[in-house]
Amino acid sequence: MMARLPAGGRARFWIGFATSAAALLVIAPAFMSDFRLSLLAKFLCFAIVAVGISLAWGHGGMLVLGQGIFFGLGGYSMGMFLKLDEAPAGQLPDFMTWSGVEHLPVLWEPFQHAWFAVGAAIVIPVVLATLLGLLVFRRGVRTAYFAILSQALAAAFVILLVGQQGLIGGTNGLTNFQSFFGLTLADPANQRILYFAIVIALGAVFLLARQLVVSRYGRLLVAVRDAETRVRFLGYDPATIKVVAYAAAAGMAGLAGALFVPVVGIISPALLGVVPSLEMVVWVAVGGRASLAGAVVGALLVNYAKTGLSERFPSAWTYVQGLLFVVVIVLLPKGLAGVGEILRSRIPRPRLAGGTAAELSTSPVERRPA
Repeated sequence: MMARLPAGGRARFWIGFATSAAALLVIAPAFMSDFRLSLLAKFLCFAIVAVGISLAWGHGGMLVLGQGIFFGLGGYSMGMFLKLDEAPAGQLPDFMTWSGVEHLPVLWEPFQHAWFAVGAAIVIPVVLATLLGLLVFRRGVRTAYFAILSQALAAAFVILLVGQQGLIGGTNGLTNFQSFFGLTLADPANQRILYFAIVIALGAVFLLARQLVVSRYGRLLVAVRDAETRVRFLGYDPATIKVVAYAAAAGMAGLAGALFVPVVGIISPALLGVVPSLEMVVWVAVGGRASLAGAVVGALLVNYAKTGLSERFPSAWTYVQGLLFVVVIVLLPKGLAGVGEILRSRIPRPRLAGGTAAELSTSPVERRPA
């Protein structure tokens, strides 16, 4: 059941959504070079992850420091299909041949089918997050303990991947993708098709997350974040409410990982560990964790800044990113999305005869002339 928003609020949302869609689908392809457009496609994949984090953390209060796990599951699912699709008939993927593998592992066999790989990229993260969420939230684990647990799982996931050289490429991961569903990735025209697919996916994910946020479920999710015990006393199960948001965020991260692989051409443990998971949280904190649009903007701005600054100061970006996170948490707890609210609060209100507008509207006593 969807909450009714004021007509003005709905109109502003759809105007903003349509304007953003036009900018990404029409203006950006018209004025950006092929390289810059490919870079934007990569950042839009990150924006999909950020939307999920905003849902789970900003609205649900779950500090998810292990989204790299789900991003990696989606990426490896797509990567496995692409490696099998490109391998000559009857032959194994190149890295398996180099590692001395003689037969295709059983784990890889279902990924010969595109429908399975695409479905697995989303379903496997959702199922894993659901099982983990039920196990953790029903035991009352939350706040910092949940954050530490999710971070530890991300570290363990990377260690597991690194040790599987013959199965999934080990430290190097899966690389050297040449095509994507029959499209040659070296062709700029095909890269543009992939870009449009990513924009559409981001739009769909954003609308899904917004539907959850403005619905009755969204109000319950915020209530669990702010007063979990009270929600339980009202007869609701906070664990189930949090699991839904956590699983949805995991599915979004898996989808982003699957789209990321053909854009960048690689998926490896270095992209999925503790540091990348922390960076994902920084994007959302900068944009505004309680704002879905702010999360998207934060992901784009931080990654563009990372690209620009890391080219000039390769060793300094990590410190800049850490400082940025601290400054945002201390000075802008609501991120960039809260800047407008701060500015409005500092603008002096006009004084009317007998007092300010606020005083006249709230005072129950009629002022007498002096």
